[in-house]
Amino acid sequence: MTIRIKTYVTFLLAVLLSLPSLIFAQTQPLQDDFEGNGTITNWSGDDCGVNTRLENPHKQGINLSDTVLEYDDNGGLYANIRFQLAENFDLSNHYTFSFKIYVPSSGLTGSQTNKISMKLQDGSLGAPWATQTEIIKNIVVDQWQTITFDFKNDNFINLDANSPIPIQRTDFNRVLIQINGENNNDHVLAYIDDFLYDGTIAASPVYDLLIWSDEFDTDGAIDANKWFHQTQLPAGGSWYNNEIQHYTNRLENSSVDNGILKIVAKKEAFTDQNVTKQYTSARLNSKFAFKYGKVEVRAKLPIGAGTWPAIWMLGKNINEDGAYWDNQGLGTANWPACGEIDIMEHWGNNQNYVSSALHTPSSSGATINHGGQTIATVSSDFHVYGLEWTADKMIFTVDGLPHYTYNPSVKDASTWPFDAEQYFLLNIAIEASIDPNFTESAMEIDYIRVYQSSTVSTKQVENAPEKFSHYPNPIDDELIIELEDVNEQEVNLTIYSLDGKRLKTYQTAIQGNKITLNNLGDLTRGMYIVSFQLDDKNYSAKVFKN
Repeated sequence: MTIRIKTYVTFLLAVLLSLPSLIFAQTQPLQDDFEGNGTITNWSGDDCGVNTRLENPHKQGINLSDTVLEYDDNGGLYANIRFQLAENFDLSNHYTFSFKIYVPSSGLTGSQTNKISMKLQDGSLGAPWATQTEIIKNIVVDQWQTITFDFKNDNFINLDANSPIPIQRTDFNRVLIQINGENNNDHVLAYIDDFLYDGTIAASPVYDLLIWSDEFDTDGAIDANKWFHQTQLPAGGSWYNNEIQHYTNRLENSSVDNGILKIVAKKEAFTDQNVTKQYTSARLNSKFAFKYGKVEVRAKLPIGAGTWPAIWMLGKNINEDGAYWDNQGLGTANWPACGEIDIMEHWGNNQNYVSSALHTPSSSGATINHGGQTIATVSSDFHVYGLEWTADKMIFTVDGLPHYTYNPSVKDASTWPFDAEQYFLLNIAIEASIDPNFTESAMEIDYIRVYQSSTVSTKQVENAPEKFSHYPNPIDDELIIELEDVNEQEVNLTIYSLDGKRLKTYQTAIQGNKITLNNLGDLTRGMYIVSFQLDDKNYSAKVFKN
């Protein structure tokens, strides 16, 4: 069988593939109906209670839906609700947000003007409000109403008067909603429904396959099949960064109790490798390494100025004497060429702040690649520290709320040594500035889980080298595939997203050397891969959907 590729199709594909990759990213609507169909997953409140699945207490007027979001400001000085995206908004063409709201007069106190404001902020900043833009609208009570915020045509307020107008901004990734203003202690009860942005956002990969985990469900010593105690001192007898602890393999410093891994930092004299130190802790290496996926670690952090707990990763090719993978003979790269991913770092002298960072040859040591957020209960409650790692970027979260995205425009060995497998490290370091009254504290971990997509591997798609003639391109609802010298037969075809997710499958006949695929109109705008097999050969091509 021979395949004929039409010249204009080849040219169009070349043009399309030369465009920025952002154009071809799968997108999805940004909306939430609070019925479980939304694409916003991290609503949260500051000094404000949030319930995203409340039974609608006011089914009337323009809103007869079953469930709504409840906004419950019990007098917080700066109460608001918000969500944050991993990607930034581009307001140049899509600049309108809307939602329905009901404010019962019985849920209000004080004499504030009944109003609502929407603020767009840069959540990666330590002070996200510093560069915010805001629109304020008046509202009425005791009825559902639709409020629209148009950041092109409505009056807006830039907190920093030197900021550009909103439609020239691309630095916003956080949406904040505030009712009846701030800097007051009045109460506000309100209900919100059908939030909608008139643009789209990048669709998140689906991580539905658990490929590795430790649930820490066996009390006693850590699972030696999954973890290795790294105890060997670096050359010179001290750990890096002027840390002053010994890492041990004793149960006193790491053990599982009642389903929880406890890594315990202790003040005690301890001699090992002919060196005596006054503090002990544990440093665990995972015997599992992976590339790309989603990580979730549910943990509660230690307390005490001078403690330095971390949940992090290193390339398994690191040349570090005493590390698990180096002991296996895989140490070929020095730090930071191996790459370091800090999912969570916490310093006891900055109690309620958690940080994430990347260390690479382009920026190591005091790296510029970092971000974080304030969590008031890091040492009293468990929180889920997350990482989404793809070939393009990394997104760091706490309880699903992003605080830092690393996506360098140039990805090479200097900026992106993250195209190879990495392994986990769990530890508490002790800084020389440790509080002299410190005795012991633990990092408690409920579970650590790694997910990938259960859909077809992108390697399967990439290994389909043969091409075919297909038109139109871009497609709307129909795609025609044209072959030469092939007997009429049935063929199975699959359409994949660029990240390898199987979206559509077809079993159809080849008629007159042509295959016709219909019902493509529900695909969102972007690039897709069409793949099939004939005569033990794999065929694939990228097509663009309008």
